Amino acid sequence: MTRLIGVYGASGCGRGILPLLREQYPGAELLFIDDGQAPGRVNGQDIVDWTAFLERKNRDKAVSIAIADSQTRQRLADKCAAADIPLVEARAASVVQMDEVAIGPGACLSPFVTLTSNISIGRCFHANLYSYVEHDCVVADYVTFAPGAKANGNVTIGEHAYIGSGAIVRQGISIGAGATVGMGAVVTRDVAAGETVVGNPARPLIKD
Repeated sequence: MTRLIGVYGASGCGRGILPLLREQYPGAELLFIDDGQAPGRVNGQDIVDWTAFLERKNRDKAVSIAIADSQTRQRLADKCAAADIPLVEARAASVVQMDEVAIGPGACLSPFVTLTSNISIGRCFHANLYSYVEHDCVVADYVTFAPGAKANGNVTIGEHAYIGSGAIVRQGISIGAGATVGMGAVVTRDVAAGETVVGNPARPLIKD
């Protein structure tokens, strides 16, 4: 029976991930899972809800979670685990991966992502267009790299951190869990858990 891969999320992120899976897994049946948009169709693919996905007769099912919000990714990953549905990695053909890179399940690696050597990456990592992770970095679960985000060597990034578009994290920096690095920021100092930093050099965001 044909393998069934569901892309959880039919919005922009999901519509960018499904074509990668189509190329990776020729012959697989692909659809979107979106509890808010089902039933329907987008880009020629069916949209079903979670219950309808589980009811499909395919014995071999897997899910790619293409949701930008990391907390939602974790909730959906837990839901998949409870239903014994494995997470599948989505990887563009242009991704560069060098030596000794360990990646947890459920990663979404967009075109032109580079992962150099001796890197550890957790569950459900999202690496958007042209982002990179340099040597000896440790990236925890549910981390998001926006397009063009850059982590240089020996960077440690806590779970649920978000690195914004075009941001640069200097070598040896630690980014705490749940921290946000703003678009275009240049991070030259450690960022505390839950902190938002912006600018060049990056400094804590002060809210009025």
